[in-house]
This record gives sequence, structure tokens and C-alpha cells, in this order.
Amino acid sequence: MIRPQTVALLVMLAGCAPRPDATATAAALDYLYLWTASADTTQPDFLAVLDVTEDSARYGRLVTTLPIPGSANYPHHTEHELPADRQLFANGFGSGQSFVFDLTRPDAPRIAAQFGDVDGYTHPHSFLRLASGNVLATFQMTHANGHMRAGGLVELTPAGIRVRSSSADTPAADSGLRVYSAGIVPLLDRIVTTSTDMEKDFFEPSRTLQVWRLSDLSLLSSIRLPGPNGTLSAEPRLMADGRTLLVSTFSCGLFLIDSLDTDTPRASQVGAFPRKDDTSCAIPAIVGHYYLVTVPAWSAVVSLDISNPRAPKEVSRVAFDSTDVPHWLSVSPDHRRVVVTGYATMENTVQILRFDEKTGQLALDTRFREAGATVPGFRMEQKQWPHGGNAKGVPHGAVFSRP
Repeated sequence: MIRPQTVALLVMLAGCAPRPDATATAAALDYLYLWTASADTTQPDFLAVLDVTEDSARYGRLVTTLPIPGSANYPHHTEHELPADRQLFANGFGSGQSFVFDLTRPDAPRIAAQFGDVDGYTHPHSFLRLASGNVLATFQMTHANGHMRAGGLVELTPAGIRVRSSSADTPAADSGLRVYSAGIVPLLDRIVTTSTDMEKDFFEPSRTLQVWRLSDLSLLSSIRLPGPNGTLSAEPRLMADGRTLLVSTFSCGLFLIDSLDTDTPRASQVGAFPRKDDTSCAIPAIVGHYYLVTVPAWSAVVSLDISNPRAPKEVSRVAFDSTDVPHWLSVSPDHRRVVVTGYATMENTVQILRFDEKTGQLALDTRFREAGATVPGFRMEQKQWPHGGNAKGVPHGAVFSRP
């Protein structure tokens, strides 16, 4: 028989026990963040949050949305992975506005900061984290004597405040040079930037890569990419050796960049994919000794073995519908999943692939689908969004949460 005093003690102890922390509970789950344009520009653009916890019955379900100020922002690139401080940078290329999303409570995002032009530089495009926790941003353009000129690099705090900046504009710069994206090589104190012009829709393609010193943002030299696949330079990715980069081009070339610590850095073409109509090979990622990239001519995401980087070899591919144009991809922190967004018939759909980092094999995640759906994927149409409105969503940048 339990005595009344014992019951009272148990009640008291229960009252003192820590209550479940909603933030801690949410952090134990996995989420996917989709930086999304509204197809109806009278409705706000937004950040969408999906539950992608693998053992959850709600796998692939919408959790919430966060509308952003203004309209027709043209949500474009986010960081390619969620940083440790959970402050996610994302650009609205149409408006020239960028946003910092605070994701410390992963299921309840908020806008922590917003910025536009910085130090005369306009239209930020890509964001990369530095070892300090600051952000290196590529800005496409700058205003000079009333004319649009090549932009540059700007270092920002996690709150979006300028630390320093440096111009890409030189007398020898191609007329179409606009700073697009970057690869950071800390071991060699280098940065390599690409130069595709977003504003002119690729009408004045540049072949130039620019090499900078990381420690002071000094512009050191330029590299011209050779051959028919050398125009429209896109995304540099650092290889496992910490000294060389693989650079993709929208004209579907793949170039190895080495000797970056010398006065004569080199670019060698090591691969190419077919290019169809107006499509462009796009966003890549490196996981171990595999290179993942979207190839629209095949409506596919392709996995290449780059253990010999001068002779990449395809090991796997996942093809979508022939009218789909995959564009963006990002890899989950555990390297087991890849999120894909795109254009054309894929414009309003998000897909997840499974990835085996030991073999490089890719497979469609058939479990990632909406309730009652007969096909995989999350469709961003025919929805009543939590923030209001029902316009089609057009996702671009997409990134997984982190443990």
C-alpha cells in the first residue's frame, strides 16, 4: 500500500521534472527548406518547410511557410548547406534583396535580416561560409559612372553587415563578366570565382575565372576556359585534396583547376555533357570521390566517380520525365539524400533522391510523396498556403536542416 506521504512526494517530484522542450523536440526532426517564388506576383514569395524525418508518418508533409516582404523577388540561390549557426542566406535576384533566415527553431523560421546593395555592389548571387563564420557573397554588378560594370566579392557578418569588399572590374575583364559563384580554397589562401551574367540571360558569355587571395580579397589573376564548353562558367567545387577545384559550366563542360598557389593557375577540360535546346547543365556537389550534377539534356541527375579527376566516370544516374529540367541539387548532412528542383514541367515539383556515398549509386526516393499521391515528389500547386494565398510555388534553392 502506498502511503499518502509517498503520493505527495511523487506529485512534487513530477512537478519539478523538466518539461519537454519544443525547440529540442523540433531539432530532433529533419526538415527541408524550399526558397520559393509565388507564380502570382500579387502574392508573397516564401520559405516553405517540409518534414523529412525518415521514420515519421508525416514524411514529405508541409509544416509551415514564412512569407517575405515585397513581391516578385525571384527567389534564387540559398547557401548550399545549412551552416552551423542556422542563419541561412538567400537571395531574391529579381528585387536585388537578400534575406537571412533564422532557423534555430527549425520548424518556425523567421527573418533575421534583409539587405540590398552593399558598398555599391548590386544583385548578390551566391553565399559561402568562411572559417570565421562570416559569409562571402558574390555580387554580380556595381554602379560605376552610371554604367553597370562587373561586381565583386563582399564579406558579410551572419547578420548581413559589410566587413570588407573587393572589385572584380579590371581593364582586361570581358564585357559580359559578372561575378556568379565562388569556390574557397583555404589551404592555399585562394578563392576562385565564375563569371556568368544573370541579367543578360547569357547573351554575352564570359570564359573568365578570377583567382583571389582569401586573406585580403586581392584579385590576383584570371583564367580563360578553353573550347566550346568553356563559356558560361557556373559552380566551383573543392575536391578532397583541398588544393584543386572542379568547375562546371552552363555550356555543360567540366574543368579541373589546379596550380592555384602559383602565378599561372591552370584549367583543363576533363569532361562534357550534351546540351539540349536552351537548357544548361547546372548545380553540382562533391561527396567524397563522387561528383553529382544535374544534366537537363538527359532530364537527369548524374553521379561521376572522380577518384581520377582527369578522367571522371559515370557510375549512376536518375532520369525524370523527358520534359523535366532538373537544375538545383543539395545534399543532406548525412550524405544519404539529395534534393532536386528544376524548370519546365519540374518547375513546381521537388524530388528527393537516395544516395550511397560508398558506391555513388543514386535512386529515386519513392517514399517522398504527398498523402494519397500515386507518384513521388512534393507538388507546390493546388495548395492553400499557411501564410495565406493559393498561388503555385516555384522553388529554387533548397537545403536540408542539420542535426
